[in-house]
Amino acid sequence: MAYLIINPNSTAAMTEAMLEVARASVPGLTLEGWTNADGPPAIQGHADGLKAAPPLLGLIDKANAEGFEGIIIACFDDTALAEAQARSKVPVIGIGQAAYHAAALRGWSFSVVTTLAVSVPILEENVIRYGFEHLLGKVRASDVPVLALEEDPEAATEAVAAETARSMAGDGVDCVILGCAGMAKLTAHLRERFDKPVIDGVESAARLISVL
Repeated sequence: MAYLIINPNSTAAMTEAMLEVARASVPGLTLEGWTNADGPPAIQGHADGLKAAPPLLGLIDKANAEGFEGIIIACFDDTALAEAQARSKVPVIGIGQAAYHAAALRGWSFSVVTTLAVSVPILEENVIRYGFEHLLGKVRASDVPVLALEEDPEAATEAVAAETARSMAGDGVDCVILGCAGMAKLTAHLRERFDKPVIDGVESAARLISVL
C-alpha cells in the first residue's frame, strides 16, 4: 500500500524534506511526495491558500485515480482540506489536523509556533473548527517567513526556538506544536533543547494516515 504527501506550495525542496521526515517517522510505510507546481512558492495567509487550492484539488483527483491508500495535505493551514475530503474516496488528512489530534489524544494543552502573523487567525479558526479550543494556549508567530526555513535555516531555527522557549515559559501549556510544514526538520533539534514535548504535524500525519 502506498500513501501520498502533497505539498500545496511549489517549493520542491520542502517536499523532499517533509518526505524524509515522514518516512523516518513510520519505517516500512511506502510514501511518495508530490509538489503542487502551480501553487505559490509558500502559503502565507488566505490569499496564498486560495491560489493553491484549485491545482491542489486536481492532484487529489489524480491521487485517487492512481490508487493511493491515503493522502496527507502537507501545509499546516490544512489548505483546502474539507474540499479534498469531500471529493476523495480515500482518507485525506492535514498536518495541522494531525498535530492537534496528537496532542489531544494525550490530553495535552498546547500552543502553536508558526511562521508569520498572517497565519495566526487561520490556525486559530482551525483549532476551533476541530473542537480543541479548550486545549489551546496561544498561536504564536516566530516572524520567520516560510522560505527562510530553507534559505537561512540556522537563523530560522534560532527564531523558532526562541518563540518556543517563550511559549513554554509563559503559556502554561503541556506541549508546543510546530505550525509549519517547513519546520518538520527542526523537530529533533528542538526536542533536544526543551523538556516539554514538541509536536510536528508531518510526523503526526504520517503515523495517523497509516492506521486509517
